[in-house]
Amino acid sequence: MINWECIDTVLLDMDGTLLDLHYDNHFWLTHLPQRYATMKALDLESAKKELYDHIDAIQGTLDWYCLDYWSKSLGLNIAALKKETKDKIKERPYVSEFLSGLKNNNKTLYLVTNSHPVGIDIKLEQTSIGDFFDKIISSHQYQQPKETIDFWQRFHQDIHFNPERTLFIDDNLSVLNAAVDFGIKHILGIHQPDSQIGRKLTEVPAIYHFDEILPGLENG
Repeated sequence: MINWECIDTVLLDMDGTLLDLHYDNHFWLTHLPQRYATMKALDLESAKKELYDHIDAIQGTLDWYCLDYWSKSLGLNIAALKKETKDKIKERPYVSEFLSGLKNNNKTLYLVTNSHPVGIDIKLEQTSIGDFFDKIISSHQYQQPKETIDFWQRFHQDIHFNPERTLFIDDNLSVLNAAVDFGIKHILGIHQPDSQIGRKLTEVPAIYHFDEILPGLENG
């Protein structure tokens, strides 16, 4: 349960938190290797090894999330390829009800994502989440991923929220830990961010779906 009287500002991650991470996992682990193999005349296993090794090598950095970086590195139009599977972009359960409840209770609401701005646009075109936010923040505008304290310091300089009265929800443990180190008092993780893959986040307080924390917001 969240004591909503103690919360003024809510920061929400996008991929794996508001949106099903299955779209992203399918793109990077299945669709892109297939298209890369075809375009580079490679067998699928060789294409997968090249891509997976590259992905692992830069995990957690800003480049890992950057569509411009991947387009340049691979010689492919990644944004165009991502649109080929946009039908898989889905909101997670109870997202609309949760966002509506936050706005009805006059919470200040920010989308805070590592996603590249082009990727954000693709997802906002496919979903209804964009209209709920006071502002949408991509870590690319600060040149640091959310995994770093530097991101949180720059973000806080730009958006003057009170960390003591802020709730941050994300599916990435490294990002949640960075937020705690910065001083955000209230954090919440997400179990099973990809609907097709079972995962339980045990290191921090976490939920499966937003209906678990809707009480207190429904009658705002």
